[in-house]
Amino acid sequence: MATTKKRRPGDGDGSPLAILRGLLGREGGGSGGGGPGLGALWYLGAAAALLYASLGSFASIEPGQVAVRVNNITGGEDTITQPGWLVQLPFGVHSVYILDAAPQTFTMRGDVNADALNVRELTVRASDGSNFHFQDTKIIFQIRGDEAARVIGDAGQERAFVEWMRPYARAILRDEFGRESTISVSNPASFGEATERAKSRLNELLGSHGLLVTQIVTPRPQFNDEYEKLIEERNALGNQLEVIKSNLAAALTQRERRLAEVDRDQNRVIQEKRTELESALASAVATQADTTREVDTYRIAKLGQGQADLSAAERQAEELKGQLEANYRRRKAEIDAFRTQPLERVMERLGERLSGVTINIQPWADDATPSRVRLEDVAGGR
Repeated sequence: MATTKKRRPGDGDGSPLAILRGLLGREGGGSGGGGPGLGALWYLGAAAALLYASLGSFASIEPGQVAVRVNNITGGEDTITQPGWLVQLPFGVHSVYILDAAPQTFTMRGDVNADALNVRELTVRASDGSNFHFQDTKIIFQIRGDEAARVIGDAGQERAFVEWMRPYARAILRDEFGRESTISVSNPASFGEATERAKSRLNELLGSHGLLVTQIVTPRPQFNDEYEKLIEERNALGNQLEVIKSNLAAALTQRERRLAEVDRDQNRVIQEKRTELESALASAVATQADTTREVDTYRIAKLGQGQADLSAAERQAEELKGQLEANYRRRKAEIDAFRTQPLERVMERLGERLSGVTINIQPWADDATPSRVRLEDVAGGR
């Protein structure tokens, strides 16, 4: 609470001047003011004036207060933010103004304006044309301690600075929340962003007057009954959606766990099969090496035997070739000798060859003087 503590001579019945006047009145007793007690009274007056000057030279600053000391002669200003005693020269040399720097709460609630810090509730028109309101909005602000002189210069003494809140707060909050739609303002994220924008603009405007907004507390916006019902249904569906998402996440976790178990089991089976196959492969490789060795041995043996057989066959072929040539010559000689034999000898020899064979011969002649006998294969006979 802002107060101005300036002491004026003669103010009030308990001032030193009033006491001095009372003493002079009693001492004088209406006898014209003379006598030996007049000097003592002057000393007493001087002591009272000195007491007044000493008492009027200090001002008390309580915790949560800030003081501005103005030198009325030079025009200088001093801002004191620490609690304690402040030196103040009497007789109008210094003027001390004390302001309440503790946090103040500006409340918008109800249907009427009670005072500068309690006004009617905040109503807002959303960007989509719908209306909503806040039942209890609070703005916590305070004086910037080192700018108390600016507060007094712009707003005046005592608590006049609280009058700055009503026009600025309502206009800026309506402007910032009015940028949101009814759907986005129901979203806590968008709602918080609008609150921060309003706080920044308030500090930008009120900061030039020495005030600081520390917090804006707004409840959930309220709509008409039908829209509130829709919001409740939307919230319920949102909760169901969150439950479904949670169930899906749990199912995904369980699926991944089962897949991990299957992978583990299958990896174990794969490792066992791989070990078996590697063992079988090693055995097959060893068997292949043995078989290759045996095949090579068999091949070498067969090649050796084949070479030997080939050599023997070639020798035998040479021998047979010689025999065939000898037989050929012998047969040729016989044939040549046979050609010179008479026909009777030929028929005799033919009869020897055809011994045991029945031949049906029907002689015929195609010329009048046959010179040779022709034979035909009739019914398999020769």
